[in-house]
Amino acid sequence: MRNGGKIAALVSALALALAGCGSTADQAGTQGTAEKPTLTLYNAQHEDLMKVMVDAFTKESGIKVDIRSGEDPDMAHQILQEGSASPGDVFVTENSPAMTLVDGQGGFAKLDQATLEQVDQRYRPATGNWAGFAARSTVLAYNPKLLAEARLPASLMDLAAPEWKDKVGIAPGGADFQAIVSAVLALKGEDATAAWLKGLKENARAYQGNGAAMRAVNAGEIPAAVIYHYYWYKDRAEAGTNSKNVELHFFGKQDPGAFVGVSGAAVLKASRHPAEAQALVKFLTGEQGQRVLAQSDAMEYSISAKVPANPALKPLGELAAPDVDISSLNGPEVTELMRQAGLL
Repeated sequence: MRNGGKIAALVSALALALAGCGSTADQAGTQGTAEKPTLTLYNAQHEDLMKVMVDAFTKESGIKVDIRSGEDPDMAHQILQEGSASPGDVFVTENSPAMTLVDGQGGFAKLDQATLEQVDQRYRPATGNWAGFAARSTVLAYNPKLLAEARLPASLMDLAAPEWKDKVGIAPGGADFQAIVSAVLALKGEDATAAWLKGLKENARAYQGNGAAMRAVNAGEIPAAVIYHYYWYKDRAEAGTNSKNVELHFFGKQDPGAFVGVSGAAVLKASRHPAEAQALVKFLTGEQGQRVLAQSDAMEYSISAKVPANPALKPLGELAAPDVDISSLNGPEVTELMRQAGLL
């Protein structure tokens, strides 16, 4: 009986050991097939463009992305308010001042070196904490029936002159125009920018966005408007309903009116999934993501040297844009100057 009891105990112990081994193996198998995390993207870019790019990323990586959209400055301030508790993983913008704002407050993680090497130094700050993935050119949209080509301004700064009173439209409340003002500030200084804004207050009609300003030009409501290029190109690629009476004037000659704005992408320092977040930014700035951008109907410029922009666009290298340090574009100072001028 004693021997039998010992044998039974040994058999029982062996069974438990085998069960434990099986459990460990099952756990290992479960871990190996664990689902990848879903990233939260704070998106201030156009939703249709980001959906196309994110869908391509998910197809390539298997990583899903939850897109939460808003405006550049609003999302930047939200990220700063949330701090380390932010549920966000990646932040993308239409313009760079919002990126500079968050970067200056330490809200971003440093991007992987392989990602930075994909982006020309003109389109990323020295901090290495974010990178550009798309670009847009400032242009003057004009109605040739109301404004002859010979009378087009030589410089964006000319629009503050008295002869332009009630002849130009702007969208002062939008991040796009504020980014253009930030370039004027970086290139011309505070006094010249303040004087220019004062002139625009006297001369310009305010519209709710670039699209509305272009439609006003098309309808003959106003001769010209300061916008980004892609609004015109997108409309012309479709039916041309809102641009059939509109042409574009590229200032060139390193004028502030030839400013090329940059859309940025960054990994939040608060990200709970930093490796996957880094992968998304690497995709957006890399050859595959840039090809998706160039082939989309967004009509924004790809910034990769390996991926030409949509052939319908005036080549990026022919824009003769001014040399502006994108990390120097100051959103808060711009909005204060615009408030002082009565434009906000």
